[in-house]
Amino acid sequence: MTVDLLIREARFAVMADEDGTVHEGVSIAIDDGRIVAVGPDLASDARTVIDGRGTLVMPGLVNLHTHLPMALLRGVAEDVDLQGFLERVWAEEARLMDARGVYVGARLGALEALLSGTTTALDMYFHPADAHRAAVEVGLRHVTGPVFFSFAGPDGLAWEERMALARDWPATLAALGGPHVPAALMPHAAFTVGIDHLREIAELARAQGALVHTHASENDRENADTVASTGLRPVAALDASGILALGPVLGHGVRLDDGERRLVAATGTSVAHCPGSNLKLASGAADFVGYRGDGIRVGLGTDGCSSSNDLDMFAVMRLAANLSRLVRDDPASVQSRDVVAAATVEGARALGLDDRIGTVEPGKEADLVVVDLRSPHLVPVRDPYTALVYAAGRGDVRDVVVAGEAVVRDRRSVRVDAATVMDEALALVAVP
Repeated sequence: MTVDLLIREARFAVMADEDGTVHEGVSIAIDDGRIVAVGPDLASDARTVIDGRGTLVMPGLVNLHTHLPMALLRGVAEDVDLQGFLERVWAEEARLMDARGVYVGARLGALEALLSGTTTALDMYFHPADAHRAAVEVGLRHVTGPVFFSFAGPDGLAWEERMALARDWPATLAALGGPHVPAALMPHAAFTVGIDHLREIAELARAQGALVHTHASENDRENADTVASTGLRPVAALDASGILALGPVLGHGVRLDDGERRLVAATGTSVAHCPGSNLKLASGAADFVGYRGDGIRVGLGTDGCSSSNDLDMFAVMRLAANLSRLVRDDPASVQSRDVVAAATVEGARALGLDDRIGTVEPGKEADLVVVDLRSPHLVPVRDPYTALVYAAGRGDVRDVVVAGEAVVRDRRSVRVDAATVMDEALALVAVP
């Protein structure tokens, strides 16, 4: 049998199933975009071979909450809380982030993400068609959709314009192509979208079978602002509007009380835990371990580059693990395997994609990362999950495969010229 791609003789393959099985000394055969075999001594001929000796193969990382085009806004809102951040960023977005700016920023963000081992991103931003076109060009599996505000917002759209864009979004997404992703609708937050408008979004999402993604309870002041504008805390507002019943993905979810946690779990709602952004903005520390214990599905995210400053999911894994220990005052409160699962298969499950991606097993689409273990900081590897969470970094990502296509080889993008992408970004923002 001849296959499209063979990763030959990897030292480890982790998350080989949803139980977190680890294989040692295996090859991975990929054909027509899917993994067709995982095992030792595969005899398949291959059109392309990746030498896996001295490497670890893992599922592609799933960034469950980000704003990729904000790569252009790195560093514009430093030393402020969430509200100060929004004030500064919205002004800069109005200046830079038209359709062209979003396209250039999304290309830069997608390139950074892929070179860091992220293969799927849930990306909330304006001009979603331009962002999606850019991300797909670079090779990312890109989940996005129209963003909603009850006011004009930095993109200047009236409510009916937003709804028209949303009604057409499934057809627009299909025309843009790229690896399979669900259609998504993205109300910014319960303090920026009124309950009546949230109800309209819920009705449309139900009709389309679309994923809903929104910010919720990022800090105490957001909760207070939502109460002031709606009379309800964010989770209650989402519940009253019908959004919560759809099992959305909540960005952050830092300040959820016990009742809200029970409601989030009961509705199958997921939380995208973004420890880097939450720590930098002093928003608080989400209880990763406690949420999981409550039955809440928790994935990991970076947030955007103007609040976390990078798209490094390896850093997010390490922060999530160490912060959980601090929050729980217990060094045994979380296992490395659980953190890697949150960054891969649990993120995929939150997106409704776990039947396609998130594990290294036959039948799944081949979204894979090849991590080079031949560095002093990764010698020895006694447990591959511990090595990934506490020692490995984005610089160890050597090759990246998305939907069976090798889009990063030997730490270089196959799809785009990195220098050109960076030069376009610098020319647009006019920062040396």
